[in-house]
Amino acid sequence: MLFNSLEFFIFLPIVFILYWFVFFKKTRVQNLFLLVSSYIFYGLWDWRFLFLILASTVVDFFVGQTIYNNTSNSKRKTWLWVSVIFNIGLLGFFKYYNFFIDSWIDLLSIVGYETTSTWTLQIILPVGISFYTFQTMSYSLDIYYKRLQPTKDFISFATFVSFFPQLVAGPIERASNLLSQITTKRVFTYNQCKEGLKLILWGLFKKIVIADAIAPIVDDIFLNYNEYSASTLILGVSLFSFQVYGDFSGYSDIAIGTAKLFGIELMSNFKFPIFARNVAEYWQRWHVSLSTWFRHYVYIPLGGSRVSKLKSVRNIIIIFLVSGFWHGANWTFIAWGALHAVLYIPVFLMGRNRMYMGNVVAENRWFPSLTEILQILLTFSLVTFSRVFFRSTSITDAFGFLEQMYSNFTYETYHHPLGYRMVDYFVLLGIFLLYEFRIRKDERAPFKFKSKIVRFILYALVILGMLLFYDDQIDRSFIYFQF
Repeated sequence: MLFNSLEFFIFLPIVFILYWFVFFKKTRVQNLFLLVSSYIFYGLWDWRFLFLILASTVVDFFVGQTIYNNTSNSKRKTWLWVSVIFNIGLLGFFKYYNFFIDSWIDLLSIVGYETTSTWTLQIILPVGISFYTFQTMSYSLDIYYKRLQPTKDFISFATFVSFFPQLVAGPIERASNLLSQITTKRVFTYNQCKEGLKLILWGLFKKIVIADAIAPIVDDIFLNYNEYSASTLILGVSLFSFQVYGDFSGYSDIAIGTAKLFGIELMSNFKFPIFARNVAEYWQRWHVSLSTWFRHYVYIPLGGSRVSKLKSVRNIIIIFLVSGFWHGANWTFIAWGALHAVLYIPVFLMGRNRMYMGNVVAENRWFPSLTEILQILLTFSLVTFSRVFFRSTSITDAFGFLEQMYSNFTYETYHHPLGYRMVDYFVLLGIFLLYEFRIRKDERAPFKFKSKIVRFILYALVILGMLLFYDDQIDRSFIYFQF
């Protein structure tokens, strides 16, 4: 069930009304209703996937209890490995099995031994598996590191794992934030629901008007890159940067806003990364929940930056390679992660990786300085260049795209594949960027204006934009569903 589908807009009000007006008396009953609703939401993709999420839930619930009740460090570590191996094994089989088989066959062919891929399987990738396996693993890890006490309430824990607003594409929540809210009685508040609806509206705008409108252009350019000159290829990958931002941050806004309707606050997942002044700041603002997960559970246990510079660089490389591989079973994602490591390491070695933490560009000014503008443009260009690998279907296509870009460096006027005026898209993106810059201090308040008239005009324009740009002929699924 997609957030931008008619089914969801029927499903959400029904769940909301029953949640607050029928099952509101007891928290446990309310959680059970949320759990059933979440399983219905997830099962509508493929009911068979429910067995996987239930298995991950059961394993980590009992592993958490066992780790907490054991005093022996060796036994605690053994049970932690049960959680890690089970979840990584689940993820590895469904997401990476064929990748490893095909890579092994390719390796054999390089050394002169030809074989057929008789071991590959027709495996369907369960939606959201990369997200909920990491979420359940974090629960066991936090108990092992004594940051958290396990819950004895299986219903609450199962609700934490499968909470439908963030189940499919995050944010990847830690139990210390989400589970603690689920086990606590929630109270309906008008302001929280109002803010939730605003975030849903803004998320839908970013998805429909920005991401979906750009998608046909990006698809056309990447599919037919051999036919276009450098100017069009640069346009295509630049627009993909806006597409993936509008798509994923739009999803996150809808998820956070939907959770607010049920009295639950999820962590922010995007903090205007498009205005980052270096690659380190970009990763502090892009897909925050995943970056935080890797920092807490991989980077810091490896020694983080407390070790020597050489080992810290090693840790950075590991983090980015693993992050790239998390995104998909393709060498393109590994190359994308490696490229970000190459971009990040100089910033780290110069000691500028924590330079912009906690502040935004032009924090107390109307406009950024010339230096800040150049920093933003450079960061955007570097991140956009890396997305050639992220978007391409194979390493061969990625390098083919880059070769065409640098060997055919001419300008041409690009024509929209559906015949629309390109100038309209440039104007739209310009207005979108200016508006995002205006609200850059608070990612949770997209319509924070004192004047009711201004807010009303903005609501009307956003809704009008969605009506004008909505196209039921294009694929409306979210990009990160494939991860």
